[in-house]
Amino acid sequence: MKYIIKVLCVFAFFCTNISYADIKFWTTEVQPARMAKQEEMAKSFEAKTGIKVEVIPIEEKDLGTRATAAAAAGDLPDVIYHTLQYVLPWAEAGILDVDANNDVVKSLGKKTFAPGALNMAKSGSKIAAVPVDGWTQMVVYRKDLFEQAGLKPPTNYANITKAIETLSGNNMYGFVAATKTDENFMSQVLEHVLLANGVNLVKKGGTKKQGKALKNSLEFYKVLAKASPPGELYWKQSRALYFAGRAPMIIWSPFIMDELAGLRDSAPPTYNVDPTSNELAQKTGFITNFSGPNNKKGAAWADIRYMGVTADADTDEAKQFIMYSMDEGYTSTLSIAPEGKFPVRRGNSSDPSAFTKAWSKLPVGVDRKAPLTDLYSADVINNIVAGLDTASRWGVKEGELSRASKIINAQFLNRITREYIDDQISVDEAVDKINAELAKF
Repeated sequence: MKYIIKVLCVFAFFCTNISYADIKFWTTEVQPARMAKQEEMAKSFEAKTGIKVEVIPIEEKDLGTRATAAAAAGDLPDVIYHTLQYVLPWAEAGILDVDANNDVVKSLGKKTFAPGALNMAKSGSKIAAVPVDGWTQMVVYRKDLFEQAGLKPPTNYANITKAIETLSGNNMYGFVAATKTDENFMSQVLEHVLLANGVNLVKKGGTKKQGKALKNSLEFYKVLAKASPPGELYWKQSRALYFAGRAPMIIWSPFIMDELAGLRDSAPPTYNVDPTSNELAQKTGFITNFSGPNNKKGAAWADIRYMGVTADADTDEAKQFIMYSMDEGYTSTLSIAPEGKFPVRRGNSSDPSAFTKAWSKLPVGVDRKAPLTDLYSADVINNIVAGLDTASRWGVKEGELSRASKIINAQFLNRITREYIDDQISVDEAVDKINAELAKF
């Protein structure tokens, strides 16, 4: 009997000393350095609230299947950090607790968030997931060359066309377009260019027949391509030519910003003899929202990430964790990768730009570090953050992001556009071929 009592006492001791997490947090930021920062945040949150968080890395490519399986088993984590593509499908499938997430956004203050990031997460009148961070594609351009030539910034089709006409020649390509049809980079750039002109390929329940707006967009893209070097071009060539001072404009993501400033040895600017110089960064401007003749307000192609309280969550504790990550701990959240995590929440009730200011001072770079404020002017920083106000993607507002993704991944838009810019077919034939492909979706 004494033995049994002793065993039970030992068992009870171990049971009371096993540390269980109060909530589980799935994240797709799985790189070791980023995981370490998230673990630090979890410990800071625990120190403040007493709520223990288990940070669980999930590869982005596995996120959809893992979430579906966990939902079926009634074993979802409390909070998931996820991409835009899952927001509305998960809301419809009951994976996300829409009411809880909407409560978090309301508590933090809708007006403190970038409108585009909220609009892309709308489920009826509610916000289905909490926007955390994002980035927009940008027209990257040589401010100095534009100013010297008396050119207006490349904010629309017309200004870009004029700049190509003026700046081409003398060992300078007017643009470096994406033309490699099997590269996702071409898909992203094309969607950005078409969105700018108001082209949308999908509608609720299907696809939209295309006409004049698509025709104008394709004609513009051909102008970009004809101003570019021959061959199959993607992000690598566009960056290299811009870095060498041989192109006045390219379209790229903000991940170019630290490289432009000479902070990454694997991608140094070759504009001058010093690969660590930030001279080219000082001469560079960024346009996130640009427009075409059929869409004067323009658009910005964006990638937004969200946090969502799930249907199986300990709701109150999960909401507290997201609130902390988006308020007191928000600067730490953005510090995970500041060059690609623009603040979608700009500030708070006491300072409307508190988080934008804090983010701009976070160090970026790989081999060397420096805050964005040391590299770029306040106007440049405010402009790139403002791109999230008009952030857009095909199929989001219609609840057809899945259909739009399938269309993009099929890459027929890339192939047909390439046939047109290579003069194999006319623009009218290109529009007809694209419509024939769209009808299959």
